[in-house]
Amino acid sequence: MTVRNSLPAFVIATVLATPAFAQDTQSQDESEIVVTAQRENASAVENGGSAGVLGNKPAEDLPFAVRTYDESLILNQQPLSLGEVLQNDPTIRTSYGYGNASELFVIRGFPLFGDDIGLNGLYGITPRQLVAPELLGGVEVLNGATAFLNGAAPGGSGLGGSVNLRLKRADEDLTRVTAGFRESSRFGASVDVARRFGNADQFGVRVNGAFRDGETAVDGEDRRTQVIGAGFDYDGGNLRATLDLAYQDIRVDNLRPKVTIASGAIPAVPQPDANYAQDYSYSELTELFGVASVEYDVAPNATLYAKAGAREGDEEGVYGGIQVTDAITGDGTSGFHSYIPFKASNQALEAGVRVRLGSTITQEINFGGNIAWQEDRTAYDFFSAFPTNLYDPVQVSPQPTAFAGGDLDDPYPIATRRLMSAFASDTFGLWDDRVLLTGGLRMQSIRQRSFSYFGGALDSEYNEDAITPVVGLVVKPAPGLSLYANRIEALQQGPSAPLDPSLVTNPGTTLAPRTSIQYEVGGKLAFGGLFATLAAYQIERPGEGILPSGEFGYLGDQRHRGIEFTLNGDITRGLRIISGLAYTDAKLDGGNTVPGVPEFAANADLEWDLPFVPGLTLTGRALYTGEQYVDAANTLEIDSWAVFDLGARYVFAAGDVPVTLRLAVENVGNEAYWASAFDTFSNALLQGRPRTVRASISADF
Repeated sequence: MTVRNSLPAFVIATVLATPAFAQDTQSQDESEIVVTAQRENASAVENGGSAGVLGNKPAEDLPFAVRTYDESLILNQQPLSLGEVLQNDPTIRTSYGYGNASELFVIRGFPLFGDDIGLNGLYGITPRQLVAPELLGGVEVLNGATAFLNGAAPGGSGLGGSVNLRLKRADEDLTRVTAGFRESSRFGASVDVARRFGNADQFGVRVNGAFRDGETAVDGEDRRTQVIGAGFDYDGGNLRATLDLAYQDIRVDNLRPKVTIASGAIPAVPQPDANYAQDYSYSELTELFGVASVEYDVAPNATLYAKAGAREGDEEGVYGGIQVTDAITGDGTSGFHSYIPFKASNQALEAGVRVRLGSTITQEINFGGNIAWQEDRTAYDFFSAFPTNLYDPVQVSPQPTAFAGGDLDDPYPIATRRLMSAFASDTFGLWDDRVLLTGGLRMQSIRQRSFSYFGGALDSEYNEDAITPVVGLVVKPAPGLSLYANRIEALQQGPSAPLDPSLVTNPGTTLAPRTSIQYEVGGKLAFGGLFATLAAYQIERPGEGILPSGEFGYLGDQRHRGIEFTLNGDITRGLRIISGLAYTDAKLDGGNTVPGVPEFAANADLEWDLPFVPGLTLTGRALYTGEQYVDAANTLEIDSWAVFDLGARYVFAAGDVPVTLRLAVENVGNEAYWASAFDTFSNALLQGRPRTVRASISADF
């Protein structure tokens, strides 16, 4: 097996030679540095995390499945995007949005858009399409409907689960410098500095910056990332406050697009590194965002809290795709390429109080409210289609305009949203909190206004509200064992139709809000160094799609049932696992399977600290995704796929400075496969990434 455009020889030689050299020359003090650094570098999953209005909780105290992928895992894997972090989760699969680089995540068979990723517990503040992982101290995943916990997601997604990004904090002094390489010619560097100040270390500052640029393993695809962020915190005992500010600029050129199927058959997968993008296609994403929070303990058992955030986003790009009309030859058309500027201005605010009462029988009472304002300013220019081929793409200059809307030079508001809610919950604890019963209500109000692309006049407006309840039960019959059940209702903003009039007759229309209901039962078990979860669920909601009239609208009901299992932790000293599997039975009205939702998916990620080579850790990961239907009629299906990743990292001491070398190969077999058939608007496929070599070196001064 050969690796195209592999690492420079000196890097490979350093990785291979350093263990033996360092082992021979290490002193006792250096050995202690190595052991400590290797232990701190271990990739891990925290069992628990943010549960919205219920606060940060360990997993065993929540009637939901919650886990957090920690900072060390992100550092070790050197991901380019949030999607590469979440591919560690067996219950999540990643696809792209319509025609651009925006990642969307499929959880329990429902989409979670980038617009609906939380940031320090607030919606609308996270960068919309791509997020630079260097800023993240943890990625929290909560499976299932979370509208009560977090409020309605502004983009109308997230019914199957939510993701909250936790920004880094200055927990201890740190100065880390990292340099990295990723196939085929992508280099980068980052710096991470943390300090605590004050006579009681009550002040903290953490600053992160990164720059990466170069071609990826996909032929001609180029990505550049520039990011800088700072987090400030104060811990004065009863009073705690944080402030986070960040700026990121991400550009993607020649993004390999999704492939729309219009042939009645599935084409063979192109070569793993093939690219059928037009050379002029790109996405430029500039974001400025920040979050501030404060907590004050008015009494030992009562805490007032408030947090606020804002984001200004400026995007533009020439987006595209390819539509295959002949599956045998790969012939087709470009579809409508487009130039779309997009500017977003979002603000969010939340405040509340938590009170804990009692001793034998306890109560934890939460009540408060939140509000979010969002304004989208955009326009579009769709180009005429031209003939091309999936296996031998034609490069052309941008084609004449086929249709356009809005002011391309100075886009005016096309949509405004105001989401308001008030919430109250009460958790009763019995028998030393071995039984926890949670009941809650959230009054949710969604106001949406849509404006015409042709002059900016008001097109449609709705103002809907609903009271959505939640009931959750946790029972701990034995040490380490936690059983739970929940029932949740949710009000969601309605989905929006695509802009492309070749797909629907009502492009850009936003549907009225819709409600959903979830039932779930499960269990969690801690034994030895391992933590296991098992959950069974059912979610029902109105479905959406293209009606026989050609309009985009609500189309029947969807019913998703499934079982999820996860297992993570220490199998034995020095041997760790992150694993699990998901079974999903997602049905449309009439009994057909929801397109793009595999019935089975599974992950297994192992790390082994070699006891006979101090400082050396071997890593391996297997990903499996089952067959997926491509169309709602279930006449087209893509094959299941499995890929394997291998790697190693080595820690040694350069004096009193721990240095970590990392080397990994993703998709070792260079498999060519269709990774996802999930698309909200059309029958489209996403090709899996080719074999990719990546390496990095970090020094903690």
